[in-house]
This record gives sequence, structure tokens and C-alpha cells, in this order.
Amino acid sequence: MPMVVLDVAGTPADLGAAHGAFAPDTLRAFAAERVALAGTPEWSGVRLDRSQVLALAQSCLEVHRTYSPALTDELEALAEAGGIGVAEALVVGGFTDFVDTVYGAVGSAQGHTAAALPEADQCTAFLVPTARSADGAAMLAQTWDMHAGAERHVLVLRGAPDDAPAFATFTTVGCLGMIGMNEHGLAVGINNLTGADGRIGVTWPFVVREVLRQRDLDAALRCIVDAPLAGAHNYLVLDAAGRGANVEATATYAHVTLMEGDPVVHTNHCLVGETVRRERTRDVAAQASSQARLARAGALLARHDLTPEDLQLITADVEALCYRGGPPRYLATCGAVVMRPATRDLWAVPGLPSEAPFEHVELRV
Repeated sequence: MPMVVLDVAGTPADLGAAHGAFAPDTLRAFAAERVALAGTPEWSGVRLDRSQVLALAQSCLEVHRTYSPALTDELEALAEAGGIGVAEALVVGGFTDFVDTVYGAVGSAQGHTAAALPEADQCTAFLVPTARSADGAAMLAQTWDMHAGAERHVLVLRGAPDDAPAFATFTTVGCLGMIGMNEHGLAVGINNLTGADGRIGVTWPFVVREVLRQRDLDAALRCIVDAPLAGAHNYLVLDAAGRGANVEATATYAHVTLMEGDPVVHTNHCLVGETVRRERTRDVAAQASSQARLARAGALLARHDLTPEDLQLITADVEALCYRGGPPRYLATCGAVVMRPATRDLWAVPGLPSEAPFEHVELRV
């Protein structure tokens, strides 16, 4: 299927209203599903009803507003246009952080644990430095893996805000942003992590979009390490000058690794001692997948002449990185992105990159 591109422009409220009105029926169904899942022991280690989940999400909203008033305005307008509550909108986009909040704020306090997390976000992401690129331009690429049904919700949100740089982000209906780049050539990608220290805080789509409001790596890193995070995610950031970094961040600790002469690869398990200690017990199959994808991507990137086309092929690797959902988890690669910030090039594909071509997305209409 072709890549859906939704163009939005104007004030933060204008952007949110256009996004929320795009597919309101889909948004409402997606919200109901994710609110229900957030209150299950399989995801958060505790059982909560809908009202309890939404009350906890509501308590996070003020932290989001303090972190980014503009993005909170956008989220509120998205919710109103889509016919859902703002708390629901927060859960829709920030689900994989929000379940860490539920676990940390409710589950762990009651002595519960999430023993067999289904790991519905198993992305493989990597940074390629200038020294390993065929044309001397650094690159960022990743798969986006989720429950197989999420593919139908994928789109590129292309924005021209009044108060921030133009941007394009690969995302899903109702989510402010997941993977993207702005007009200054600042790019960001993500991997989900499973944190045990979740708290009332800021969810990862807000962090991604706040990064895309910046101009360079230093400013982007401050958006991540200074954020009062709700849950655990890994962030990869690259700027137009070819400077890159990987940030393993749980709610209460962030470890920054600057990219040097070799590619940086990350999957869905923590690699640094301080973040490992803040990680929940992971499902055995999910951990094995994460370790296998880390090793396979590292082997495929062991070259000095990498091109965007090579990175597209690496995301399409069916040995480990690109896969179709099957029982019992029905996880699948639901899309992939390759970005070259120096030239402002972004390529994206919905669904399996092994079966569909990447499409080039202009940053501006």
C-alpha cells in the first residue's frame, strides 16, 4: 500500500485539529483498545478499569504542559477533533511509556510484576557515521515493529508549524510523532524499553516532537536528558553536521553515548548497567529476539561504503530484522525509515520493507 502523507500547518492547535479530524473513527477505536490494554496485568503488572487508567493519564497532563505547552495544545486539539478525551489521546500516542507509568505508580507499589510482557514494539535502529557512508553523509535508519494490525494506522505527518521548524514524522493515527526529521536536518529514531521505574511524567512522542523543534544535536539531547520522563525508551539522534548520539533513557536515568567512527545499533534491551538495573524482567522470547536483531544488524553494517539503498535492504533483512506476525504474539515489521540529514532526505515504507518499495518524502510540500 502507498505511504499516506498527512499535511498539517499553522498553530499547534491547527496541527492537532487537522490530525484528529483525519480518521476519527480509527482514532476512537485505537484509543479504546489501548486504554483497555494499559489496565491489564500482561502489560502493566496490575489490573485497572477504564476510569482508573484515564485518571492516571490525566495526572500526567500537567507535566506534559510544563514540558511543552505547544505540543500540549496540539494534543488537546487532536483529542477534540477526534472525539476522544485528552487523557485518551495521551495513552494512544504514549502507550508504551504509559504502561511503565502504570507499573511504577501502581503495580510495583502493590507488589505486582509484569512477568510476561508481550513486547509489542521491537524496533531495530542504527546510526551510520560519515566514515562508514559511501558519500560521507551520516544516516539514521530503523524498522518499526508492532502488533501486525498497527500497519493500517501508519502515516507520515508532515508539518509546517508557525512556531517551529517544518518536519516529517513516520507515526500512527493519534500519535504526535515516532521517527522523523526537520528542515534543519535534525533526525530522531526510537526503540521501546521496558522500565521498572515508570512515574507520572512525559511520554516519548512528546520528546520526539520536542527534538524536532530544535536545530542541532546539543539542543536535542537536552530535550531528552532534562525531560521528566514517564517511562523507558531508547533515542537515537543525528544532526545535519553528522554528529550523532544514542540515549538509553528510563524514567529516572539517561545514559548518552556519542557516535564515533563505528555504526551504533540498538534494539529493545538495555545495554548500560544503570539502565539494566531499572529494566523490568523481560519475556524470554522478546529478549532473544532483541539480542538476535542487535547482532544481525551489527554484522550487516560492518562495511565502509554504506548507502541509503543499503540501509533500506538491511531493514528488509528477513533473517532477523524484518518479519511477519504469527502466533502467539502476532508481531510484525509495520514499517521502516531511512534518513540522511545532510541532504534532508527521508525515505519511508509502510508494512514490510521486504515486500514494498521505500518512498521519498519531501520535508516541505
